Amino acid sequence: MMTLLISGKLPVPESTLRITTSSATLVPPTNDSDPRLKTKASVSTLISPDDNDHQAKSSPDHSAVSLAISPTTHPTASPFATHGPTYDVLGRLVFVPSLPAPSPVKWARFFPGGYNPSLQLPLRGKKMMWSIQAIGGLAIMFYGYDQGVMSGVVNNDQFKSLMGVDSSPITPRDSAAIGGIVAIYYAGSIFGGMLAGYLGDKIGRVKTVMFGCIIATIGGTLQTSAGGMTWMCIARVISGFGTGGLNAIIPVWSSELAEHNGRGAILAFEFFLNIAGLAFAYWLEFGLKYVSGRSQSFIWRFPLAFQLVFLIVLLSLFSFFPESPRWLAKVGREDDARQVLAVIRTEDGDLDDDKVNEEMYSIMEVVDVERKMEDQNGYMAMMFGWGVADSKMHLPRRTWLVIGLQIWQELTGIGVITVYAPTVFQSAGYLPYKADWLSGVNNIFYMLSVLVAVFTLDRVGRRVTLYWGAVIMAISLAFCTLGARYAVMSSGTDTAKWGAVVATFTFIYTSTFGASWLTVPVLGWSIGNGIVTEITPFLFNAIGEWTFLLFCVLNVLGLPYIYFLYPETACRSLEQMDILFAQDSIFVHRQSMSLERLAKVDPEFFHAMETGQAESRATRITDTATEKQA
Repeated sequence: MMTLLISGKLPVPESTLRITTSSATLVPPTNDSDPRLKTKASVSTLISPDDNDHQAKSSPDHSAVSLAISPTTHPTASPFATHGPTYDVLGRLVFVPSLPAPSPVKWARFFPGGYNPSLQLPLRGKKMMWSIQAIGGLAIMFYGYDQGVMSGVVNNDQFKSLMGVDSSPITPRDSAAIGGIVAIYYAGSIFGGMLAGYLGDKIGRVKTVMFGCIIATIGGTLQTSAGGMTWMCIARVISGFGTGGLNAIIPVWSSELAEHNGRGAILAFEFFLNIAGLAFAYWLEFGLKYVSGRSQSFIWRFPLAFQLVFLIVLLSLFSFFPESPRWLAKVGREDDARQVLAVIRTEDGDLDDDKVNEEMYSIMEVVDVERKMEDQNGYMAMMFGWGVADSKMHLPRRTWLVIGLQIWQELTGIGVITVYAPTVFQSAGYLPYKADWLSGVNNIFYMLSVLVAVFTLDRVGRRVTLYWGAVIMAISLAFCTLGARYAVMSSGTDTAKWGAVVATFTFIYTSTFGASWLTVPVLGWSIGNGIVTEITPFLFNAIGEWTFLLFCVLNVLGLPYIYFLYPETACRSLEQMDILFAQDSIFVHRQSMSLERLAKVDPEFFHAMETGQAESRATRITDTATEKQA
């Protein structure tokens, strides 16, 4: 049953509704009056998962679907703010949160850096945003470099001898050890990313970035000077801890500074630079190996040392960039937040600019909601629902879907290609020089393919992109299996022909991943990458070319996983996603029916949600008997 409850027209007792969460959105003005004083509807929504509408209508005790709409004045759009319009001493409309800002943590002073208005670059507007994108891109490029650098290191003869993994022929113990050296980095990334999320909220984005740079610098220095297996493993964990923190906080920082209509382009740009860093690491090692004429020790130590260049630049410059205005507002530094917005949104730093005022007001609304919903912000709340007063928004389901997709991203087999590419091409019959050269070319294809996602994600949709990506990658890996198998069994020109098949479909596989699955945005990714990089050397040693077939099967298994569990997010507002996830069913087709019902019952409100001009969250009628009495 679908019931429309309108305050002032139907006497519905408050006890019939329970609001599970809320949001506040600034509605664009429709007339010349102040848009913040415009009376509009504050909407809460939940669609019943029951498909039998007739049964719902005939049963008064049946759980119903409701749209609860009540007139609200915009300055109190947040359901937790009960005050009227408030103006500062300059006559600007401001949002006064219903809860005070949290007290600053005392231990924050022990962390270096932080936001200091007097140290900011003398740039404004677009120039400042370009600088922010450049420094953020440098951090993401460093992360890509750090991912790719081990591809050449683990194949260096002197490195393998120093680590004690140079048996000939290679033993299962050596294969596991090589995989462990690579994979243990991602164990550090898991904990670094989790800690960075906590620190980012407590001490700020800028301090967290600088802390991550310091940890990564220590790890990089230890890697460069490593003298044995234990030393290298400890160094890899430390380095992963630092870079995992950077990878977790940099995208948040850059997106909170970017305008809402430019965040997609920034995300695509960061992915592009991530793969550019990976490609740069590979070609640097290729040049050192075949051109420089340097010693074997220098060939693997210099690339590890070069990562310090990225970190030194980041440490030297990051204090000159602004803090996230959202974080500043969250901790009660509204004046600093307004100052940052003026710097990045206007060309003259005008604090009274309309764009600055509107965005500041919107930020304060969101901050007010976040303070009230603090019990839902912890890791335990997100992953297991612990401490959450109301579970109707299914936060754990959302969290595990994200983590699961990131793990599955690595189970598609991309780690096999990017980290162990020379081994892949050698398995197809190529000599070491040609295998290394093909690996470098493959990374260039990988980098360029990311640009395809910029034009396809929003137009084609996320689900379709993941689906066709998995299909093409499965087919490519099947042909890689076939080519590698016959390359091993053949000789002479036949070996070259089958090797070309492997090379061609490896390029197709990598390019497809870059255009589709790469755009899955560190916890789940680190887990999946760690597993794959650990087992890959062992797999190649144990089953050879059948490794390709294993990951081909995993791509096929991913198809029903995506089809049944992951809703489409492209061109859907956050309000619509809330309605989908408010359903008890975990299956996409059941969830989508709720939006279809809403579109039929109230097409005007449905259109408002599509355009981001409606405030909605899930609300369930918990006492249908009370509704009946009303």
